[in-house]
Amino acid sequence: MRQSFLLLAACIVALPTWGQRPEKPNAADIYHQIEKLNFLGNVLYIAAHPDDENTRLISFLSNEVHARTGYLSLTRGDGGQNLIGPELRELLGVIRTQELIEARKIDGGEQFFSRANDFGFSKNPTETLQIWDKNQVLSDVVWAIRTFRPDIIINRFDHRSPGTTHGHHTASAMLSMEAFDLANQPNQFADQLAYTQPWQPQRIYFNTSWWFYGSKEKFEKADKSKQAQLQIGVYYPFAGKSNQEIAALSRSCHQSQGFGNTGTRGEEDEYLEFLKGTAPANKNNLFDGIDTTWNRLADGKAVSELLAKVQKEFNYTNPGASVPDLIKAYSLIQQLQDPFWRNQKSEEIKKIIAACSGLYLEAVSDVQETTPGSTIKVKLEAINRSANAWTLNRVETYPKTAVNWNNQVLTNNKDLTTSFDLTLPTDYDYTAPYYLKEEGSVGMYTVNDRLLIGKPDVQRATQVTFFLSIQGVEIPFTRKIVYKYNDDVKGEVYQPLDIVPAATSSIKEKVYIFPKNRSREVRVIVKAGKENLSGSVQLQVPSDWKVSPEQQTVTLQRKGETAEFVFTLTPPKEAAEAVIQSVVTVDNQTFKQDKIDINYPHIYKQMVLKSAAAKAIKLNIKTNEEKIAYIMGAGDEVPNSLTQMGYEVTVVKPESLTPELLQSFDVVMTGIRAYNVVNQLAYKQQVLLDFVKSGKTMIVQYNTLDDMVTKEYAPYPLKISRDRVTEENAEVRFLQPNHRILNYPNKITSADFTGWKQEQGLYYPSEWDAQYTALISANDQGEKPKDGALLVAPYGKGTYIYTGLSFFRELPEGVPGAFRLMANLISAKN
Repeated sequence: MRQSFLLLAACIVALPTWGQRPEKPNAADIYHQIEKLNFLGNVLYIAAHPDDENTRLISFLSNEVHARTGYLSLTRGDGGQNLIGPELRELLGVIRTQELIEARKIDGGEQFFSRANDFGFSKNPTETLQIWDKNQVLSDVVWAIRTFRPDIIINRFDHRSPGTTHGHHTASAMLSMEAFDLANQPNQFADQLAYTQPWQPQRIYFNTSWWFYGSKEKFEKADKSKQAQLQIGVYYPFAGKSNQEIAALSRSCHQSQGFGNTGTRGEEDEYLEFLKGTAPANKNNLFDGIDTTWNRLADGKAVSELLAKVQKEFNYTNPGASVPDLIKAYSLIQQLQDPFWRNQKSEEIKKIIAACSGLYLEAVSDVQETTPGSTIKVKLEAINRSANAWTLNRVETYPKTAVNWNNQVLTNNKDLTTSFDLTLPTDYDYTAPYYLKEEGSVGMYTVNDRLLIGKPDVQRATQVTFFLSIQGVEIPFTRKIVYKYNDDVKGEVYQPLDIVPAATSSIKEKVYIFPKNRSREVRVIVKAGKENLSGSVQLQVPSDWKVSPEQQTVTLQRKGETAEFVFTLTPPKEAAEAVIQSVVTVDNQTFKQDKIDINYPHIYKQMVLKSAAAKAIKLNIKTNEEKIAYIMGAGDEVPNSLTQMGYEVTVVKPESLTPELLQSFDVVMTGIRAYNVVNQLAYKQQVLLDFVKSGKTMIVQYNTLDDMVTKEYAPYPLKISRDRVTEENAEVRFLQPNHRILNYPNKITSADFTGWKQEQGLYYPSEWDAQYTALISANDQGEKPKDGALLVAPYGKGTYIYTGLSFFRELPEGVPGAFRLMANLISAKN
C-alpha cells in the first residue's frame, strides 16, 4: 500500500490534476514553449512496451534540446502483470496506455502506438513476428515515421542480438531498421500516401548502456568510437528540477508495473550507437548537420525573425506584451507551403498565444454520461486576462447545433459565460478505446480507419470550437466537452464526457464452474444509461443448457441505477463449455454490452465496452471441502475462481496472520508476486511454515527474482530464475506420474494442459533442494527441458508447493485442466 501511495504522489506532484484539468502554464512554462517553437527538429524513440522507454533521454531531448520527441510503443502492454488491481489483457492495456500518456505530460514527449497486441512474453523475434502480422506492424512503423517526420530515430533495443531479451524488444528494433529504409520509398505501403508523404530520417541510433554489455566493467572497456555520449544530467530552472528528477516522475506513472523511481541529480551520461544514415561530424551532437531553425523552410525566414524577437523580448511579468508579434508570426505560419510544419507549428503557437493572453476557454457538460439521441446542457466560459483586445466571433459545435453567442468583446479579466442545449444524433458512437471496437486476433488489434492508427487515446469527438479574433486575425481554439464537479476532499474534479448505451449489463462472474450436475444461480446486473428505463433482460444459452426464467422485466427510474436479476442455469449431463450472453431489450433495441469503468487516481477515467458474456463450464472434476486462506499479492482473480469450484475461501490480511487464525484452515495460498510486494510476509513466514509443519498445505504462486521481501520464503533452498515456458501448448511431460498430486482427486493427463492461454508459466525455479520433487517438465521449441514449474516438498506433517504455472491467467479464462490440477494441489495433504 505504501508503494502505491508513493507512486501516486509522484505523479500528482508532477502533474497536479484530478482527472483532466486544463493546462494553466506559468511564465516560465510559456518561455519554454517559445524555445520549442523555435526548434524545427523531431526525434522518434521506438520500443515494444509501456515502460521500455528511456524517460531520461526523452526528457533531455524535449526539454534541453527542445526537439519534438515522440515515443512509439509497438504494444500497449496488454500481456504484462498488474500491481495495482485485477485488470489483465486488454483492460491492463487501457491502464498502461493512460500511464504512458500521463508520463509524456511530465517529460514533454508525445505518445504513439502500433496495432500490435502484447500477447505475452516471447523469447525471440521470429516467434514474435509470426504472432504479430509483421507486414501490418511494419506498415504502422512506416506510418509513424511518415506522419511524425523524425530527423532522428532512436531504438531502445539492439536489432542484432535476437534471443538475448524479450522477442518483442528485438522485433521492435528490427522493424525500426527496416522502416528507416522503406519510409521514403513511394512504392512501399503506397495506400498511406493518400494521407501523408514519404519521409527519410537522417540517422538512426541504438540507445545502448552497460546493461547490454553484461556489466559496467565490460562497458567501460567497449569500443565507443561510434557512440554519441550525451550529458543528460542537466538542471532546468524553469521546472526547479534536474532532468533525472523529471524523468523519475514520468517513470513513476507506470504504477501498474511497479516502476516507482527516485530522481537523482548531477552529471549522468547516455550513450547512443550510430547505426545508419548520415553520420554527424560531431558525434555527440545528434542534430549536427541538420538545420533545426526556421531556415529549413524556404518561407521560414520572416517567421524566424519575428519569433527571435519574441524570445529575446519576452517579459516574464507581462507575457501578454508578446501577443502582437505572436499574432503576426501565426499569420505567416498559415502561409507556409509545407503542410506538415504549418499544421505542427500552428498548434504550438496557438497554445502560446492563449497562454500569453491568459485565455481560458472551456465547455462543460452538466452530466458525465449520456446516450445517443439525448440532450445535454453545455456551459461555455471565455475570459481574456490580458490587455490584448480579443473578440469572440462565434462558436461551432460537434455535433453541430446553433449557439447564439457571437461578437462578444473579451474585456480584460471579465468572465463571460453562456449555456446551450446539445442534442446528440441517435446513431452517435459510444465512447470506447477505438482499437477495441472490432474483434482482433492474438497478435493484432483491428483498426480499419487509417487516420486512427497510432493515436494513443480514446477519440472523443464531442467538442466546441471558439473562433476568436485579434488584430484582424481569426484563430480557432477547440476544446473537448468535459464534465467537472467539486469533491469535498479533492476539490475540482474533471472527467470525460462519455457516450454510453441506454442499458448495459454485467454477469456477476466471468466463469461459472459446474463440478457436479446441480444447477447454479447466475446473477445479472443491469445498469440504466438514461432516465426511466423500461425493458427486459434474458440470458441466452446453448440449447443443451437450461435457463429459468426465460425473461425478466427491467424498470429503472434513474440514470446510473442498477438492479440485480437472478437466473437459474442447469448444465448438461456431459462435460461441456458454453458462452452465456446477457441481453437487455429496450424499445425493441437490444443491448449486449458490459460497461467497465477503470478509475484510478493517477490516470484519466476510462470506460470500456465489452460483450456482456461469461463462460459456463460443466467439468469432470472432483473436489474436497478444504478451507482456504488466501493472501493477496499483486492482484489476481484466483480467489473468485476457487469460490467457483466450491471452496470456502477467505482473503486474509497478512498482518493478521497468527497460529490461532490459521487453525481453522486446511490450505494457505499466496497470490502472484506476494513475496515481492507484501512486506508483512517477511515477519509472518515462520507462522506460515509452522502451519505447514502442523500437517497443513501451503501453495505459493509465482514470484519474480527481484526484490523479495524475505529470502526465507520456502522451507528448503529454492532459487527462482527467469525460466518460463511461453508456448502455452508446449508438450508437458510427467516426471512423477504416480505422485498423489497427479492422481488425486483427479487423474491429470496431457489433455489438462490443452487450451491454456498466453503461457504455461513463468519465473520457474532453476535450482532446488533435494527435499523437493519436480512433477512436470516442459519447454519451448529449441530449448532444454524446464522442470521447475511445479515443486512439492514435505515439511513436518504437511506439504509445501511452489508453482510458476500461470493459474492467475488460466483460472479466470476458464481453462478446465487448470481447475482440475488446482483441485489436486489443494488436496495435496488430505
